[in-house]
Amino acid sequence: MAAVPAAEWLSNRRFLVVTSNVATSDLLIVAAKRLRDAVDELTFAAPVAHVYNPLHYAWRAHEMYLRRYGNSRKRVLFLGMNPGPFGMTQTGVPFGEIAAVRDWLGIQVRIDRSPDEHPKRPVLGFDCSRSEISGQRLWGLFAKRFGAAEKFFVEHMVMNYCPLAFCEESGRNRTPDKLPAKERTSLFAACDDHLRDIVRILEPEWLVAVGDFAFKRAEQILAGRRLGRILHPSPANPAANCDWALLATTQLRQLGIWE
Repeated sequence: MAAVPAAEWLSNRRFLVVTSNVATSDLLIVAAKRLRDAVDELTFAAPVAHVYNPLHYAWRAHEMYLRRYGNSRKRVLFLGMNPGPFGMTQTGVPFGEIAAVRDWLGIQVRIDRSPDEHPKRPVLGFDCSRSEISGQRLWGLFAKRFGAAEKFFVEHMVMNYCPLAFCEESGRNRTPDKLPAKERTSLFAACDDHLRDIVRILEPEWLVAVGDFAFKRAEQILAGRRLGRILHPSPANPAANCDWALLATTQLRQLGIWE
């Protein structure tokens, strides 16, 4: 099969095999742009009042993340749900707690403002003083186990299923699973396509869902794949507030993913 440029590979569904001379990170970047453009065409009704798409205003950071750490195929792909208000919404990186992205991943670039912001939920980028506890716990576990980020990313990658964050008029975060059925159908179609793309690109042995939502989406569209699940690290999940790192590590060992 002749070599195929990255942009053509993902714009023509006949090409499902990554050719050896196309960088994995280039393919992930093309896939992210496709997802970004697809969800831009969607509209959402009340109670959603504001929609954040960090693949636009935080693209510099997201592209840097993919280029630096998505530059090889992976044994394990961790899949989250969507950006948290003080994580990826601020930094453009999945589970992107400020300190973890800046200090462990080594990513700190200018983040633009979202064109559609709730006054209580501004995009302040790396100047945001709030901490995304889910990201703090997730990246903290990986940092403690692997030391350097580069060692973690030799075999692992972290991605989100949905790139959008939703905010109600009150300022409350609204997760994708709480959207009306019609809105979910359109959004999930784009996100499903992107998930299939990144699985083709990264060719993981395991897809590990972070939480039930991501597991259900993966289970529905990736039949035949080796799927696992770990407890979501959100403090809204009572079980996660009692040594989440130990619980997640135990789950990964029971799956046979970690020794």
